[in-house]
Amino acid sequence: MKTNKTAVIFVNGELNNAEKIRPWVESADLLVAADGGLRHALALNILPHLLVGDLDSVSPTEVSRFKEAGREIIQFPPEKNETDLELALFHVIQLGYQKIILIGALGGRSDQMLANLLLLSDPKLAGLDIRLVDDKEEVFIIRKKAQVTGKPGDRVSLLPLSETVQGVTTTALQYPLINETLYRHKTRGVSNAMNSEIATIQIQEGLVLCFHSLNE
Repeated sequence: MKTNKTAVIFVNGELNNAEKIRPWVESADLLVAADGGLRHALALNILPHLLVGDLDSVSPTEVSRFKEAGREIIQFPPEKNETDLELALFHVIQLGYQKIILIGALGGRSDQMLANLLLLSDPKLAGLDIRLVDDKEEVFIIRKKAQVTGKPGDRVSLLPLSETVQGVTTTALQYPLINETLYRHKTRGVSNAMNSEIATIQIQEGLVLCFHSLNE
């Protein structure tokens, strides 16, 4: 059954200031730790509802604490074909959640971060609102149209996942794009900026990652 509720998945990447993402956490209906992402939840003195992964990045003490609190643990063998994040993400989707915030999925190991970003291009995720969030920015995929909510001066970068992204049209950005084509091997979409509290990006064909960096 689909739900309009929000799930947060803590991922084992970099997160320099956990307090800045607390509002995302406090507004969520389901909190999930993907293995070592549990450390970010514990830094906020939060025990998630669910722990998913092979548990190679959590201590026996943390696992015991989870069990004693009656929280659910879904453990997988170390030899698997998916990352802990992918396993946690698709479990949450099976529960019916359509808005999912991935915290701590940026930074840290470069290969893991790139894998996390590319995971968004899975066709099975079309129609879902999935965002990678840390204390500095949010990243999400645009398949047709999206809205960015922030404040003037916030940086917005558009990086193609497909070889080309055609028919790109934006509003409320400092450097507007009007029915333009972005190429994966070019840097045309890097470092634009919002000049209003709401900007829109619309594309006709392709996949593009939107990086929204918060202006301090």
